[in-house]
Amino acid sequence: MSDASVNSQADFKEASFGDYFALLKPRVMSLVVFTALVGLLAAPNSVHPFVAFASILFIAVGGGASGALNMWWDADIDAVMKRTQSRPIPAGKVTRDEAFAVGITLSAFACIMLALASNLFAGALLAFTIFFYVVIYTMWLKRWTPQNIVIGGAAGAFPPMIGWAVATGGVSIESVLMFTLTFMWTPPHFWALCLFMKSDYKDAGVPMLHVTHGRRATRKHILVYTILLAIVAIGMAFTGVGGPIYLTTALILNGLFLAGAVSIWRRDEATAEADSYKREKSFFGLSLLYLFLHFGAILAEATLAPYGLGGW
Repeated sequence: MSDASVNSQADFKEASFGDYFALLKPRVMSLVVFTALVGLLAAPNSVHPFVAFASILFIAVGGGASGALNMWWDADIDAVMKRTQSRPIPAGKVTRDEAFAVGITLSAFACIMLALASNLFAGALLAFTIFFYVVIYTMWLKRWTPQNIVIGGAAGAFPPMIGWAVATGGVSIESVLMFTLTFMWTPPHFWALCLFMKSDYKDAGVPMLHVTHGRRATRKHILVYTILLAIVAIGMAFTGVGGPIYLTTALILNGLFLAGAVSIWRRDEATAEADSYKREKSFFGLSLLYLFLHFGAILAEATLAPYGLGGW
């Protein structure tokens, strides 16, 4: 695959800092930073503030590097899909070679520096996360199976485990559950997006679930995964990172999320099309709030625990 397959070389103009920063998927990076920070602060071991800051910075850089490598490989797809046509490569602002150089350089830098700043296990886990997202998901699963986002969602679920590893040097049931929360959240979040993006993925030749199995099956899968997600999310309230604040948050959010999933499941395409997929868009918006508030509640429990106000 060459730049010519996306834009002719003559189309490229001198890139600005903002164009290179856009390669790092800053909105996705914000989620990586937040969940990793929660994992670090919820861990039972304290971390020096400078080490914590440096570690979160390197995790953020690693997450951004993954985004750049994803855009490098998926430049042909991004040029077809309306949602991604304005990204730096298909927009003719950055070449694929430049995106690859940025991604691979920042990946190596982030992993090495995280290992030096915290511990070798955390650095190795970040390296594995980047490998999983770029190679396992982007290069292999995404164009091969409708289960791409289910399995590939693991890449976005690793940050809280990495944050926990920074503090503890290892893994525990709490960090695995934080991973599982994000892992189970990813499919209904992404499939809701697919429903109102209509033919984007079909046009790009990506075998998303709604393309291969139909939109009715996608609605059913959203409901099933939302039920499983609710079990994980509420169950986490009774672990070391949970407490009354988290339990209250989880009960309210999962009640709303389940209601939204049921509403989507009951829909037919004619009705959804008639109201411009308002329920699907609303569910997708709620899904963004859902994850931030769950991790925010975990952070609140960890912050208030020293004062006897958080945890059980």
